[in-house]
Amino acid sequence: MKRALSAEQTELLRQLPSVDELLAQPRLRSLAERVNRELLVEVTRAALTGLRERITGGVQVVLKIDQAEFESHIAAEVERILSLSLLPVINATGVILHTNLGRAPLPEAVLEHLRKAATRYSNLEYDLEAGGRGKRDAHTAQLLARLTGAEAAIVVNNCAAAMLLSLAALARGGEVLVSRGELIEIGDGFRIPEVMAESGAILREVGTTNRTRLEDYARGIGEKTRLLLRVHRSNFHITGFTERPSLSELAELGRRSGLPVMEDLGSGCLVDLSAHGIAEPVVRQSFEAGASLVAFSGDKLLGGPQAGIIAGKADLVERIRRYPLFRALRVDKLTIAALQVTFGAYLRGALDEIPALRMIRATPKEIGRRAENLLRELRPELPLDEVELEIVNGASLIGGGSTPAQELPTLLIRIASARYSAAQLEQRLRRAPTGISVVARVEEDRLILDLRTVFPDQEPALIAALAAALR
Repeated sequence: MKRALSAEQTELLRQLPSVDELLAQPRLRSLAERVNRELLVEVTRAALTGLRERITGGVQVVLKIDQAEFESHIAAEVERILSLSLLPVINATGVILHTNLGRAPLPEAVLEHLRKAATRYSNLEYDLEAGGRGKRDAHTAQLLARLTGAEAAIVVNNCAAAMLLSLAALARGGEVLVSRGELIEIGDGFRIPEVMAESGAILREVGTTNRTRLEDYARGIGEKTRLLLRVHRSNFHITGFTERPSLSELAELGRRSGLPVMEDLGSGCLVDLSAHGIAEPVVRQSFEAGASLVAFSGDKLLGGPQAGIIAGKADLVERIRRYPLFRALRVDKLTIAALQVTFGAYLRGALDEIPALRMIRATPKEIGRRAENLLRELRPELPLDEVELEIVNGASLIGGGSTPAQELPTLLIRIASARYSAAQLEQRLRRAPTGISVVARVEEDRLILDLRTVFPDQEPALIAALAAALR
């Protein structure tokens, strides 16, 4: 049953202005000149409905109608809707390929190439030499061939898409052999068996979780077998009583059986990083071992934009490219432009132009020197005797589902405050007291900052954010 309204509620409802009355007020009339009127009307109606529900809801929370305040609320809501939600942050966690923070930052040189490619026409699918239609793959294929040793390559929107497309094109309706120990789950709950099922390929598991031998693959090959699949265990380790054949052994079995061998490398490492403490397979080595196809990511250890790269034998890549699903998964001109610049840095040997690789290659000594300089500038901005600052040994992580159980030695800034707990400090930094959010870590009730993942030109903003958060 409807609740009878009190005299006070009735009077408040009577005071509510109409939409037209509100939009006629100077502030909202001015706002209507800058934004879509339909949006302003929609927000105004929603605000009036909300206020009406508060008045009639049975809980007396509205004492009077302050029209100026109400107009401010409407204007603020319109500005919130129109504001950009994808914002830059300072990553002080020490996780280089932080999935939640956008994974690999792009090289600076990408910006200019993106500007030209995005704001003007380009020869994306036009052959300037022949004067006719071309292929967008041409802009990255030759670069990838030089970097990896592959005969051909195409690019789709991520590595999961690369696997889905490859399996659909090469093994739909047939069987794909894969070791039980390689049926991994990737980010956000996506699992390799589920991706395979969507492709229409039939998964056939061989071996056991911890031990798979070459003869397990050989015994599994039958009339329906279309592909031998090897999946790099990039986000976990199996230790102890383990065994699996080498890629070269699997490739030899594939040659004898007339079957292609595909490897899902995931991380997309193009250079040997072992000198920096990272033991991750290099794409070129997979082809040298005899792989027919390799799929890998563009935004992990490769250090470029989000992409999935399929490289390998020309006839197989062409079959995949001709498969109808390719058009749904291919990348746009901006991804191609960003990849071109990133690949160019590799070919020139300019690895420090790629932020992810520069961060990996940074030494603890360099990071420690930056930490000392930052604290030297920060201390005068802080309340006396309220903050404890120290530099301690620690570890950075690669992240992004890459290099499990591998860490980079680093030097950390550790902060304790007499006024705020570490959790409160983390929250104050994250909520951007000075305009840019800082994402940090909390360990043992101390705020932890790792400058490995902080760009040097962000340090003044980090100092300002810390000074504001600690006051």
